[in-house]
Amino acid sequence: MPMFEFHFDFGSPNAYLCHKVLPDMVARTGVACSYLPVLLGGVFKLTNNKSPMEQFQGIKNKNEYGALEMDRFIRKHGLTKFKRNPHFPVNTVQIMRGAIVAQHAGRLAEYVDAVFMHMWEEPKKMDDPDVISTALDQSGFDGAAILAAIQEQAVKDELLANTSASVARGTFGSPTFFVGDEIYFGKDRLADVEAEIERQK
Repeated sequence: MPMFEFHFDFGSPNAYLCHKVLPDMVARTGVACSYLPVLLGGVFKLTNNKSPMEQFQGIKNKNEYGALEMDRFIRKHGLTKFKRNPHFPVNTVQIMRGAIVAQHAGRLAEYVDAVFMHMWEEPKKMDDPDVISTALDQSGFDGAAILAAIQEQAVKDELLANTSASVARGTFGSPTFFVGDEIYFGKDRLADVEAEIERQK
């Protein structure tokens, strides 16, 4: 079993940023990364958490500083394709269920690359079924088939189970990382994640 887990939701721009730098970490450490789709809205409901945009609304300079740190991360890692999604926040339940479908088809990695691209590089309204279907078709998937499959109760239940299990381990937002039983939250903890991977090897 992989030591290194990435619990993610496509709606988090910081999850996208982590996704783009994780391949270098995997190459440096030689430890595979296991991606676990979770529903951020479900995480927030289970933990009584809110997005930073809501949580820090009205606090002078707090969200502005968060944007500054994001810009610094983007420059540091040369993530020039990133664009803020004008439709944010996006209800991600359909595309997260789609990740479950893609995982069962053995295509999770391709699906994750594609959907993160459609969310944060060529931003689209990825909670509109027609937009989702077209975007997936453009990325080599059968959009209509995935949208049909996400209506299956087993797919819905698996995403909910992932989310509940992640919260039970300590998750309260996205991106969250686990190295064995050690939990780390946010892109700013990536150096600590890598250090713990090396410690546990």
